[in-house]
Amino acid sequence: MIRNALALSLLSLLLAGCANTTITNLTPSQQVRNATGIYPVEVELVTTQQSLKHETITPIIVVGSQSYPMRRTLKVDHRWEGTIPAARDQSVVNYHFKFDYDYARFGPSGRDSKLSPQYELKLVNP
Repeated sequence: MIRNALALSLLSLLLAGCANTTITNLTPSQQVRNATGIYPVEVELVTTQQSLKHETITPIIVVGSQSYPMRRTLKVDHRWEGTIPAARDQSVVNYHFKFDYDYARFGPSGRDSKLSPQYELKLVNP
């Protein structure tokens, strides 16, 4: 009985100490088609991973086999913005976000990444 209680306590401590990372797409799911064929997207990354080196975060937008860089949003922490192209005859663009980053560990820094789910941007005529 005591052994089970101890195991349960250790498991709850382990789970409480785990890092939690949330990627939130801030882009509307529908945008009006424009003449440039370039559409803005924005994302937020919030994490409790204390070992993550925030200055090394490199987010990209992935559309098919192409990737597009993002930049930090001015005056707002944890947010990035970028743009994605769409052909004139394209009515939907599927994309996801990828965050590459370094994290502290014993010895040299580690390298890891987080992927968002796939999102769909619908393009509608004005």
